[in-house]
Amino acid sequence: MAPTFPAFLCSLLLCAAGVFGQAYDPSKQLSVGIILFPGFQPLDVIGPLDIIMMLSASHNVSLAMIGKEKGPVRGPSPPRRNEPPTAYPVQGPSVVATHTFADAPRLDILLVPGGMGLRVLNENNDTWIPDFIASRFDELQYLLSVCTGAAALAQSGVLKGRRATTNKASWAWATQFGNGVNWVPTARWTEDGNVWTSSGVSAGIDMTYAFFKKLMGVAAANRIMNAIEYTPHVNEHWDPFSVVHKVPGADASRPLGECVGPAGFEFECS
Repeated sequence: MAPTFPAFLCSLLLCAAGVFGQAYDPSKQLSVGIILFPGFQPLDVIGPLDIIMMLSASHNVSLAMIGKEKGPVRGPSPPRRNEPPTAYPVQGPSVVATHTFADAPRLDILLVPGGMGLRVLNENNDTWIPDFIASRFDELQYLLSVCTGAAALAQSGVLKGRRATTNKASWAWATQFGNGVNWVPTARWTEDGNVWTSSGVSAGIDMTYAFFKKLMGVAAANRIMNAIEYTPHVNEHWDPFSVVHKVPGADASRPLGECVGPAGFEFECS
């Protein structure tokens, strides 16, 4: 007899006990927060959020979308100084902020996306994001950033003495922030203690897969990747876009292509 849809979904997302990583206690709620600001890069948020949504079908996960104000937050960036409005997209999604930095709940995991809006905040000396990171860091189990979100982490001071990476196309801008940060030009993502950072945009999905694979176990993470039909890059140490965007320290002798396939399956590259 074919399984019912709920049973199939439970199997797909690994509801069975005994498969979680050692770092995760399935009896406790995992509180996740994602930062939003006008001009966030949509895939920086939506990519990891899709994985978290799938996890919530079988894991005890709560989610807070955190903005400066509650309500819809637009993906298209406000205009920057000395640049024409035509330099920026005018269409894009909005995501609803359910909390502000003032009333956000206790968090186990905080994810900070990138996007052009971070540059606007910086130009206007608006430090609410790095201030929030600094104020919450000691209570977090994990802090993650995608793309130029690493710049906000650096501004907060939490990257001092740590390895980190960021968007390769925006390398020069993002890496100007922070003191004592070991910026890794060729990394797809980095893990240093409880701080994870990724390269640009789609790299956030690769990092999120690697993160939950370590936190909750290989089998659970693999099933989610295959459920969303995403083939993850699994080499954290190599991002070919470091060559594409001419990042200082990039190794131009390495192959730019990478063989990827379904998570947890053997495959051949033709």
